[in-house]
Amino acid sequence: MAVVVRACRGEAEFPALVAIWRSAVEATHDFLSAEDRALIEAELPATYLPNVHVSIAEIDGQPVAFAGTAAGRLEMLFVDDAFRGRGIGSTLLDHVMRADGVTAVDVNEQNPQAVTFYTRRGFEIIGRSERDNDGRPYPLLHMQMTGGRSAPSSSLR
Repeated sequence: MAVVVRACRGEAEFPALVAIWRSAVEATHDFLSAEDRALIEAELPATYLPNVHVSIAEIDGQPVAFAGTAAGRLEMLFVDDAFRGRGIGSTLLDHVMRADGVTAVDVNEQNPQAVTFYTRRGFEIIGRSERDNDGRPYPLLHMQMTGGRSAPSSSLR
C-alpha cells in the first residue's frame, strides 16, 4: 500500500473530500449533534476548504485522507474510516509538518482518539477553549509541538 501525498487540485475534488470527512466524523465525532454535523458538512466546501492549503493522501489514485493547513496550524486532518489505523494519518501529519511548517493544532476534547494521536506525535496541550471556533459547545484543546522537536521524517512514496 503506497501512500502518495499531493496538493489538492481544486474545487472539483471537494466532493471526495467531503465524503472522506463524513466517513471520519461518523466514526469519531459521536459528540456532534446531527444538526451541527449537517451545518459543518455544508460549510466544508463553501467556507472551510477554500481557506486552507489542502494536502491529499491517496492510494492507487484514490483520495483516502486530507489535511488543511494555514499559517503553521493544522486546521483539519481526516482519514476515511475504511483506511484508519494504517499509518495514513501519521504520513499526512509528517508531510504537513515538513511542507507547511505545522506546529499547532486544535483538537475536540470529546475526541480522545485524536488527542492521543497528536500527543503520541509530540504535541502537548497548552490551553483549552470551552467552545469551538464557531461558538458551538464543543471544547477544544489547543496543542503545540514543544520542546524543540522538529518535524518527523517519513518516507513518502
